[in-house]
Amino acid sequence: MAVSQIYETLLQPKYTNPNELEPLLLAEMPTSYTDDQGRKVWKFKLREDARFHDSPAFSDGKGRPVTTDDVFFSWKRLADQRASNGKNWWLLKDTIVGFDEYKARQDQAPEFNYDEPVEGLRKLSDTEFEVVLTEPVYRFIWVLQMFQTSIVPREAVEYYNADGQKLFSGNPVGTGPFRFVEWRPKQLFIVERNPDYREAYYPSEGWSSEDRSRGLDKAAGQRIPFVDRLEFAMYVEDNPLWLDFENEKLGYIELPYDFFENAFNPRTKRMDRGLRRKGVEYVVEPQLDFISFNMDDELVGGYTPEKIALRRAISLAVDLNEINDSFYAGLCTVYDGPIPPGLDGHPEGHSVENSYRGPNLELAREYLVKAGYPNGEGLPPIRFATSRSGINARQTAMMKRQLAEVGIRIEETLLDFPDLISQVNRREVPFFGFAWSSDYPDAENNLALFYSPNASPGSNHSNYSRSEYDEMYEQARLMEPGPERTAMYEAMRDMILSDAPYVGSLARNRYFLINEHMDNAKPTQRFWSWFKYVDTDQDE
Repeated sequence: MAVSQIYETLLQPKYTNPNELEPLLLAEMPTSYTDDQGRKVWKFKLREDARFHDSPAFSDGKGRPVTTDDVFFSWKRLADQRASNGKNWWLLKDTIVGFDEYKARQDQAPEFNYDEPVEGLRKLSDTEFEVVLTEPVYRFIWVLQMFQTSIVPREAVEYYNADGQKLFSGNPVGTGPFRFVEWRPKQLFIVERNPDYREAYYPSEGWSSEDRSRGLDKAAGQRIPFVDRLEFAMYVEDNPLWLDFENEKLGYIELPYDFFENAFNPRTKRMDRGLRRKGVEYVVEPQLDFISFNMDDELVGGYTPEKIALRRAISLAVDLNEINDSFYAGLCTVYDGPIPPGLDGHPEGHSVENSYRGPNLELAREYLVKAGYPNGEGLPPIRFATSRSGINARQTAMMKRQLAEVGIRIEETLLDFPDLISQVNRREVPFFGFAWSSDYPDAENNLALFYSPNASPGSNHSNYSRSEYDEMYEQARLMEPGPERTAMYEAMRDMILSDAPYVGSLARNRYFLINEHMDNAKPTQRFWSWFKYVDTDQDE
């Protein structure tokens, strides 16, 4: 969210329909053709009016236009293990001709050489370039709207990271509608309007009837951004968050589930009359909850029948329906497999035969016997880690009680989210849970979470590794949408369900509440730069 206010990508989802893309730093949508070697080539043209923020990193202190070299430099940073720990390399791995070979050479070099050319990155001019793909990867164009592929200036990276300081992250220089002001960890993040932001305008077309009924189209054609300053407040506890929203100190919040009944009738799901009178509106967006095993762990990992049986037993003992009813007012969708509702490969009726989704305590006990731990005898406590925020402590206590019914013991560890992700990336946690949102509207994005080359610190946090799965994934990612690809997605889904590298699934409906003084707000976690469209009624 923070990055997306300051930096920009080549493309962005449309505010009116985030399932479609539009140019951001590009002058027009990219085009593609097949070269004489049968390879897919994408051609790009940059906007000439996109400029970096003013910064002492530039010789005259003034921001300069974005160029092709900036794009190539920014993408090469994803390959630089020293710059990014390799955690985002999976986005471009096995995608661009010569890029993987380039990375391999730089990994062995004393210093990363950003000037060495990559065969598949062709500079045509300062504003035009081509990208040659190793294979016609369907997702490539969607990767270019993800914040990890934001464009940064080399001068600023080298200026702030001189002598190994690595201070660029605290002195961001981008092209975005806002400039960095202040960051107080776990308290406040502040940005202000970029006075030199290029001409950009609020969307005029594509608004749905529902959006129009909320008045989201009224600012059509007006220049953005509207506000001079954005302050993002962070709360450790939910109660002060809710009170500040009630007192209209906040423009919008993600509604904590503990306060759902403060805002909605739990039976009808209709918003509270008092909030409606105050002009409060809401937007609902699904998000996937993950409870995963570390497949490299000595106790719960592995692919022998005994190890698979243990994970199935745990999955069968966990009751996601009880968690849904107790903590989410029954608002979540409980389903089988890693593909969320609405995407190709999601099972009809949310259910797959032999999914090993609980609650089925009798079958869980049978699988514990197959695992060599009848009634849990001889099974050591399993460490489970999750974020300490929100309702996670109580959810973990419920899951602990559910598992104890079949003799499985867990030892919970509640961590700050950065510490949780750090430990997961280092493969130190046997069993863990956190929420995750799709980066783009295609199940390939979800299935990539189990592709072995994406293992931690990449997106495959469960470190799942099956050669058969990898082969299907590599084939599916080249396929256009259609029945054949859907069948492939379903086969991959069912393989994951059989091996049980995670417990699932539960799609949370996140409720975003918007106070009356915040205009043009259409919150979404797939498109974090929507704040440039927000306005506020200064009289309120």
